Amino acid sequence: MNKHIIVIGASRGIGAALVKRYAKNPTHQVYAFARNIDAMNEQFTEENIHCFALDLRSNVQKQIGELLDQLPMIDVLIENAGYLVNKPFSEINHDDFSTSYQVNVIGVMESIQSLLPKFNPAGSHIVNISSMGGFQGSMKFAGLAAYSTSKAALCSFTELFAEEFKGSGIAMNCLCLGAVQTEMLEEAFPGYKAPLTPDQMATFIEEFSLSAHQYMNGKIIPVSLTNP
Repeated sequence: MNKHIIVIGASRGIGAALVKRYAKNPTHQVYAFARNIDAMNEQFTEENIHCFALDLRSNVQKQIGELLDQLPMIDVLIENAGYLVNKPFSEINHDDFSTSYQVNVIGVMESIQSLLPKFNPAGSHIVNISSMGGFQGSMKFAGLAAYSTSKAALCSFTELFAEEFKGSGIAMNCLCLGAVQTEMLEEAFPGYKAPLTPDQMATFIEEFSLSAHQYMNGKIIPVSLTNP
């Protein structure tokens, strides 16, 4: 069945791998959003991929409002964008905190607000991509106070949205991912080797996004090879 799918945070890492995976099905139409539109235009040449510039750091509703007429009814939305700062807590500054929360939480909520008229009431699925660092009871890592707390807020938003919109046909779930060998991880933790590649994680997210909303809503799901 053909789906209209939006991936926000699509220029690299898991987001880019997801766009490629969705586009392998020629009946899907994939809408890739990211700040770096040049990177997307270079790597996405498939006819069923459509690229749009979106910067979650400011004026999110204005940016999406100007694009709304170009978008179809949405079946799947992946909120994958992320901003990671690795600094000792005593050194994190106001800009670090505010950018982390704007990109990882506020921008996500603003983009979903803007896209509300476009969700398919017959059954649509929003998947928020959080982190194991934001999952309650999981192991925490020094230096990630801004990142992990903002990702924890995304988990809370998922539960609140699901309650408010239950019965609307729009389901929302949240995946808390363990370490994946992305560019963002390498920038924050040089030399660290994660157990999964972006494409491996994208395979799981693709399958989850297309079917899980039939069985669950408002769930916070850890996706990690380690315990806790």
